[in-house]
Amino acid sequence: MNRRTAGHTAWCGRDHRCNLGEHRSDEIVVDLPGHGRAVLVRVRTAAGREHAEVRVRVALAPGEIAARRQLVGLLGDVRQAVTRAAIAARPRPRQAER
Repeated sequence: MNRRTAGHTAWCGRDHRCNLGEHRSDEIVVDLPGHGRAVLVRVRTAAGREHAEVRVRVALAPGEIAARRQLVGLLGDVRQAVTRAAIAARPRPRQAER
């Protein structure tokens, strides 16, 4: 194993995105032209902890009230997604053997 590939994961981009001990995947992009875009990157920190980094861009309604409603809904959806991911990542308690 040479210095360039040392410590990289199978999903790592293995280029300038890996810096300061972090490893970062290629971007996964969902693009709905004119409506929105989401970009997901898998990250492993120098400490070994893995994260999903998500950026979302959504076209807002032209009116202020409608745009604020969209933002409230978006924030609620993001909160639900983060909560669901956190619950799934939590270790399950072992069940007593019978």
